[in-house]
Amino acid sequence: MSQKKLTAPFISENLSLSSRVVMAPMNRRRAVKGIPSPSMITYYQQRSGAGLLISDNIAVSSNGGAYMNTPGIYNQEQKQAWKKVVEGVHAKGGKIFAQLVQAGRVGHPAIQNNEPLVAPSAIAVNETIRIPDNSYQSMTIPIAINTEEIPVWVNVFKEAAIHAMEAGFDGVEIHAAHGFLIDQFINPLSNTRTDEYGGSMENRTRFLFEVMKAVIAAVGKNKVGIRLSPFREIYDLKTYPEELATHEYVLDELQKMDILYVHFSNAVNDGKSSIPVSFLENARHRFKNIIMIAGGFTVETAEEILQTGLVDLVAFGKLYISNPDLVERIKNDFPLADWDEETFYHGGDEGYIDYPTISFSKCTDY
Repeated sequence: MSQKKLTAPFISENLSLSSRVVMAPMNRRRAVKGIPSPSMITYYQQRSGAGLLISDNIAVSSNGGAYMNTPGIYNQEQKQAWKKVVEGVHAKGGKIFAQLVQAGRVGHPAIQNNEPLVAPSAIAVNETIRIPDNSYQSMTIPIAINTEEIPVWVNVFKEAAIHAMEAGFDGVEIHAAHGFLIDQFINPLSNTRTDEYGGSMENRTRFLFEVMKAVIAAVGKNKVGIRLSPFREIYDLKTYPEELATHEYVLDELQKMDILYVHFSNAVNDGKSSIPVSFLENARHRFKNIIMIAGGFTVETAEEILQTGLVDLVAFGKLYISNPDLVERIKNDFPLADWDEETFYHGGDEGYIDYPTISFSKCTDY
């Protein structure tokens, strides 16, 4: 058994973890009417050996989940169901953060309780999405949020964060990535506003910072992280000339807020990462607290990036789907199980809680 930085404990002033292995936030879409199912308790418990678990995308409002069967945390029944999930994780000695999302223009009213989509501007995503009758329909044109309504949506995130902490989560992660609502405000391709929330990068990031300040005031800066996806092309959003400068500005402001962590979502296409090493070097210079990265990492490449010191934690998605005991497998150099993509986003327990753990009875060195 070889010693790895990946599986060594991570100790900082505001967060102590048993390893640097994180389960990335994934929307496995197993909730029922936004309520976490009993199987979700089992799912998270099985993976509680991670240094940190980050939950599925959790919708902050009834029209906030992009996909069918997305869990929410905007009512008491959902909050109580999440409380059982969190208690299950804590009973196994794990730690778990809630990832909070408003999908904005991504989705369809048939998914979002027959409510209209909302966005910074009335610009639809030119893609289709599966709706409850199992057909694929074009995403609809969202309603542009009025300037006067912005505080309402800021408060929605704040209330969701409060609900998450009341449910027992160890902290919250604000989803400002992947072309969802906050990211839609940041990107000028989806934000054509002419008020104080559009135009300059200071205006386009205003909604993000108002959300962060409200959540920090409600739950404390040491309990708040954020997910960002710089240079990620998704849902019609492409890179734009000011993108690097915008993210530098965002990191500088997040450092002033002194939040717990920044979580970068990387994408690998044709062997090339969407987030270059030069950006991580820049980020490490600008943001002094915890930096996490996810997306396309193997055990080997995760170890390599940790050894550079550019990041503190590495989050795994697909590997955690098929390897509930991922940390122990890494510690012992045991083989990793393959995943079944057919059951990633729909189905019942199959492909969800039926991946076996490996037997450690033959290992004498762990």
